[in-house]
Amino acid sequence: MDEELKKIILEKKKILREINYFFGVLEKTRNLEERKMIFSQITLLENLLKKRNNDLPKILKNISFVKPLTTQKETENVELNIEERKPIKISKKVKVKLPTNFLELERGTLKRFGKKKKNVVKKKIKKPSKYVKMANRIFKNKSKTLSKKKVFDLLKISLIKSNMQFVPSNYLSIILLTTLLSVIFSIFVFVFFLFFNFGPALPIITNVTEDIGTRFLKIFWILFVIPIGTFSFMYFYPSLEKNSIQNKINRELPFATIHMSAISGSMVEPSKIFSIINSTGEYPNISKEFTKLINETHVYGYNLVSAMRNLASNCPSSKLAELFNGLASTISSGGDIQDFFEKRSQSLLFEYKIENEKHTKTAETFMDIYISVVIAAPMIFMLVLMMMKISGLGISLSTSMIGVIMVSGVAVINVIFLTFLHLKKPSE
Repeated sequence: MDEELKKIILEKKKILREINYFFGVLEKTRNLEERKMIFSQITLLENLLKKRNNDLPKILKNISFVKPLTTQKETENVELNIEERKPIKISKKVKVKLPTNFLELERGTLKRFGKKKKNVVKKKIKKPSKYVKMANRIFKNKSKTLSKKKVFDLLKISLIKSNMQFVPSNYLSIILLTTLLSVIFSIFVFVFFLFFNFGPALPIITNVTEDIGTRFLKIFWILFVIPIGTFSFMYFYPSLEKNSIQNKINRELPFATIHMSAISGSMVEPSKIFSIINSTGEYPNISKEFTKLINETHVYGYNLVSAMRNLASNCPSSKLAELFNGLASTISSGGDIQDFFEKRSQSLLFEYKIENEKHTKTAETFMDIYISVVIAAPMIFMLVLMMMKISGLGISLSTSMIGVIMVSGVAVINVIFLTFLHLKKPSE
């Protein structure tokens, strides 16, 4: 019984050393698959340790610490056999054979960890295009002066949130150069329409028959509409890009939050959660924001809470900003991070399902509108044009011209509907 008890104690010491060894390897490992394999080995060791603990009461129950009284015959037999007994050799080294069901896998796994090939990351340096260089060369000083004015504060915020990798002065130079080119283009268009005119009948392009002064008053708006429209589009384009990124992030956020909830359950340091999400490559839009967060902590030296609060103020998605602020408050107050991620993932997933239902209802509504506009309206319009041609009332068009108008009209309507549905379509 004593030998068996010693054997179990030695086995338990060996198991504890193995568990301690695997926990040391676990702290150095960042790969999720490798961590899962190490966790499985630790679980096997824990089960074996529980089994050995269950065997102890049975052995201890059979051990008696009180020596029973011996009879006279037994004492005589013991005295007679004392000389015949041989001395017992006690060996200090006790070899314990542990079961191999939990030691076979980890040794080979750790060897594979050392032989694993490292992914070589190639960094590409993006150089500015010739158009951007030319814009900076021409409007460098002017754009720096304009960037200091409060009128362009909204543009600065939109540039930061849209991840367009432009500083405000450079983007203002591009706006000014593009507007200048649009002014030149509008002059050419104005001169063309000053002497020529478009018509529905062949030939389409004809000479202008009216007075030049009257023609000038009719088309002088071209000189202002094209440059103003170009400037407005360039000014509001970063905000449009920011809205597009916001929609993409909102589509990825529910699933990324579920993933973060699972990672936080393994008692990982909160700052490592974002690195693990980035390493998966499954959330490209959210990974850009998490990369900013990692740079805030590793490059600029901010702590995690301060970095999340700074990033929340410049985040394109309001939902992701709320997640950063909520997580920062949870860490500061010492709350349960896993519970925070679980509740936030449930609410985000619920909103995700509601948005999908709204999109489905919108698509059904526009399908009804499409059927009425593209199928019924062109037929009625074509009949009206044919009746006007036969009766001679209003505009009299040839049959071929009516066909061209109908085909081009249907094509334009289809393009408009497809563009609208594409814009309303949730990103995958």
